[in-house]
Amino acid sequence: METTRGSAWALLAEPDFARFCGARFLAGCALQMQNVAIGWLVYEWTRSALALGFAGLAAFLPAVGLALFAGHVADLFDRRRIVATVYAVQVVAALGLLACALAGKAALPAAYALIVLSGGARSFGNPASQALLPNLVARELFGRAITLASTSWQTATILGPAIGGFLYVAGPRFVFGTVAVFFACASLAIAAIRHRAPPAERRGASWSGLLAGIGFVRSRPILLGAISLDLFAVLLGGATALLPIFAQTVLETGPWGLGLLRSMPGVGAVAMSALLATFPIEREVGRKLFAGVAVFGLATVGFGLSASLPLSMLCLFAAGAADTISVVVRQTLVQAETPDGMRGRVAAVNSIFIGASNELGEFESGVLAAWLGAVRAVVLGGVGTIAVAAAWIHLFPALWRRDRLVE
Repeated sequence: METTRGSAWALLAEPDFARFCGARFLAGCALQMQNVAIGWLVYEWTRSALALGFAGLAAFLPAVGLALFAGHVADLFDRRRIVATVYAVQVVAALGLLACALAGKAALPAAYALIVLSGGARSFGNPASQALLPNLVARELFGRAITLASTSWQTATILGPAIGGFLYVAGPRFVFGTVAVFFACASLAIAAIRHRAPPAERRGASWSGLLAGIGFVRSRPILLGAISLDLFAVLLGGATALLPIFAQTVLETGPWGLGLLRSMPGVGAVAMSALLATFPIEREVGRKLFAGVAVFGLATVGFGLSASLPLSMLCLFAAGAADTISVVVRQTLVQAETPDGMRGRVAAVNSIFIGASNELGEFESGVLAAWLGAVRAVVLGGVGTIAVAAAWIHLFPALWRRDRLVE
């Protein structure tokens, strides 16, 4: 935590922060590989867009149902141990999915149950991980640390889907086996972090304590605006659940093509993260945030209309780059403006919104695609994202006018 050098990359010389980023990279690779394998396997078993949507719903429901309690736990107990335990539970879920893949289509209900288990584990891991990061660096380095942590995660979103797609050619059991190994290594890396949080004030769980994060976010219009903007933008504009359909029926490719498509948002995100690590956002962050959301919506529309694999990859690249601006701005605002004793619960609220925008967005995309078709669903979602960005400028003018990340 002593590092105060100007370069964001110098933070990687801090052992605890380097272990944290390494664990995020391994866990991110594992999660992305698992998502590729689940998506392809479920669609292969069912040939149903709705079944893909239910896979997203199975991950979303425990994330929302347990999030507030998980945030309270993150403020009461050692965040390092929580994250390490969560990754260990993910090992169990991955091994269970491996058994389902070997059992065949009849194991679909069990696979959904394991997705629920994985989603429940993530509901505890997300707030603890978000709240742990600020304990590893000095306050003035929050923005840069979040950029680098995001880079490690987004690099995983590049490699993970590609590895998962190519491994799937040999069979889903190879994907889930590799996922289990990666999560095990991530758990060990987090357990090796030397930082120990000061003892938290022990207090019993209460409704006021559980809901404190919601009250805090509601009292800060800038935080509420940033978090809710991401919720509705990705809820409407997310197309990841439909990528197996686009890969097979629109672009007429195989698992390797699905892996490439899932990788491209990560490629764009890493490119933008590297740019932000070298040239961090310092002024007019509100306007840059809204511009990024608008570009994300436009890129989503372009992807939905594309019938070419290279053009589809380019659109997903642009969407990932634009979304990274939102991630860095939102996460920095949440960490910088929240006291440490509240970070777990506020991070839990943030996780609910992120989970809603991702998993619930996948369910929404699956239902809409079953009704309108995949192409129309994606295009309509991209248009809706642009409309949300325009509306939020008027609903949250303080966010639009925000100049600096950390004030």
